Amino acid sequence: MSGGDIAGLIAAGVFAVLVALLAVPVWKLGKVFDEMRSAIRTLSEETTPLIDEVTTTVSTTNQQLQKVDGISSNVSDATANLSALSSLVAATVGSPLIKVSAFSYGVRSALASRRTAGRGRRSR
Repeated sequence: MSGGDIAGLIAAGVFAVLVALLAVPVWKLGKVFDEMRSAIRTLSEETTPLIDEVTTTVSTTNQQLQKVDGISSNVSDATANLSALSSLVAATVGSPLIKVSAFSYGVRSALASRRTAGRGRRSR
């Protein structure tokens, strides 16, 4: 063996050690990629039913909101009708009631003043 052969063997040995040292991180990186692929598959399998449930929930919620919209529309109409009825009752009953009240006040005032005047004559 010559000096060149020994240098070649040493270089080959160093290269083999270098390849071995680089193989370990590459092997671990392969395991990381396997775990990542497994996690993505699991996430995908669990997400699909969840998205289906959310879609169903949103659809049901929209149906309920349409019902509530109809109910609130009917309540609004009923409120408008009650307001109109209240205005009609106030216009129909209010004016004559005010007149009756004014008339009864006038009668009471007249009777009260007559009683006061009658008492004044009797005491003399």
